[in-house]
Amino acid sequence: MRPIAEVHAANALGRAAMALGIHSGRRAHIPPYGLRTPTSALTTTAEQEAARRLSPALLQHSYRTYLFGAAIGHLEQIDVDRELLFAAAMLHDAGLQTLVTGVDFSLASAAIALEVAETVGLSTAATNVMRNAITLHHSPDVTLATDGPVAYLLSAGAALDGIGLRSWMLPPGLIDRIVAEHPRLAFKREFASATAAEAAVVPWGRIHFLRRYGALDLAIRLAPFRS
Repeated sequence: MRPIAEVHAANALGRAAMALGIHSGRRAHIPPYGLRTPTSALTTTAEQEAARRLSPALLQHSYRTYLFGAAIGHLEQIDVDRELLFAAAMLHDAGLQTLVTGVDFSLASAAIALEVAETVGLSTAATNVMRNAITLHHSPDVTLATDGPVAYLLSAGAALDGIGLRSWMLPPGLIDRIVAEHPRLAFKREFASATAAEAAVVPWGRIHFLRRYGALDLAIRLAPFRS
């Protein structure tokens, strides 16, 4: 409960700072190379697999997750393997579309990521980094020191797009530009519906806990996006 409370407190304070025009992002700058998308066999295969498995709304969420994570990484001067971050972002919700009773969707997503990694011959170490990041991405206590840069920035990017966490860090207009490139397509409604379905089939899982005790539905509705 403590990490959940800390997330909500940080989100409330940061969003209040945005409303008052005193947030850190008002002076921030991210050059184009800070948001560059890597190209490799891994990223291409992950992108193709995501396009095959995800709805349009979840697919665009995956792109935004990468871009928001990369932006936060640039602002915090974090050295991250962008190929692994992009691939993890594209696949982190791959298991959310075909739920299995008793199986946390992030574990299903990590299994899909393993298939992609084996297809392109990714090393065991890199595969583990990507899969761990996917498995952890919706836990509220992911840290850079404990979990590494890929997991930290994947979680940060997904949380920004999902509930607005750290949105106050980004420069003026950047969020609007990213959303224009990768539209939300009523993402709030679809994401809330998907998490409700996940909670129903995995009643002891993290999503069920976050919905019951962490006000996840309310956080999604209050995210600083229209849809």
